[in-house]
Amino acid sequence: MSCRLARISAYGLLVALLLSCAGKVEKVKPLVRNITESVYASGTVKARNQYEVYSTVAGTINDIVVTEGDIVKQGDPLVHLRHDVSALNAMNARLASEYEDLKANESKLAAGQANMDLAKAKLVNDSLLLVRQRNLWAQGVGSRVDLEQREIAYLNAATAYKVSKLNYADLKKQLQFADVQSKTNWKISTALEDDYLIRSRVNGKVYKILKEKGELANPQQPIAIVGDANDFLLELNVDEYDIPRLQHGQRIILSLDSYKGQIFEGRVREIEPLMNEASRSFTVKADFVTQPGTLYPNLSAEANIIIRTKEKALAIPRSYLLSDSLVILANGQKRPVSVGARDYQYAEILQGLSQNDVIQKPLP
Repeated sequence: MSCRLARISAYGLLVALLLSCAGKVEKVKPLVRNITESVYASGTVKARNQYEVYSTVAGTINDIVVTEGDIVKQGDPLVHLRHDVSALNAMNARLASEYEDLKANESKLAAGQANMDLAKAKLVNDSLLLVRQRNLWAQGVGSRVDLEQREIAYLNAATAYKVSKLNYADLKKQLQFADVQSKTNWKISTALEDDYLIRSRVNGKVYKILKEKGELANPQQPIAIVGDANDFLLELNVDEYDIPRLQHGQRIILSLDSYKGQIFEGRVREIEPLMNEASRSFTVKADFVTQPGTLYPNLSAEANIIIRTKEKALAIPRSYLLSDSLVILANGQKRPVSVGARDYQYAEILQGLSQNDVIQKPLP
């Protein structure tokens, strides 16, 4: 019986102790400190001018002329695609261009010029004969029929000369058109053929080869990733709720997963105006102000974009705020307060408290 009483007494003592501990309430006084208000963002490191290399046409990869880590210049070949039909079309276009070349058809123009000269000579001759026949008719020599025949011959010669000139001009125009058209077709075929040779758009480094020789390339799947070799930037995702508070040039404090324990600095360079509907966030691009000695594309980053810093602010821990507008005094009474700047731990109190007030933490 006594053992049972002892167990009951010990249990009651434990309950009383737990109730006593639970009844303790944390209390603080407002303090003066600096508050740095910031917006959280996460993102990745990107090489400047980094882009995914795509083919504009479908084809089989015939050769990959670079390897990962290679330094390339703008215009350097990266990948060759097989293009037998395109090459044949380009060859046909070149042959047609050579055949239709204006210099190659000078003989046709020479023949047209000769016909025109012959028609002109006949016109001159018929003109002289007509004048002679008219003089004879004026002297009463010859018949009216002879004169009319000379007149008809002259008119025919004049018409023939005019037609020969028109034919020559038309021939020249046709040859010039065919020359220009064939050369244009050759340029088009050459340009289409060049689509099968994929070149670098930038000076930089080949960071990743995503395809292998013999695989099919198409405009929907990237072949490689290329970007600047030494210059890097940050691409950060910012929630739509926070984006109105951001401006160009704002300071960024950031950390990289690959360099734990180290803090780096950046600046907001660009705020893309279009929201990503899937994530409900905006992309913010930033430049490094300080950075580690070695960087790689796609390193993970976390950042705080500094909105403003309030010096010597009267502040309380944010966990002591009730509904963001009330505090509980030491005597248990609730008092409305006006809140200003806030960071992750503290909130500025603009009105409602002084340094001498004591507040208690709301119970969970």
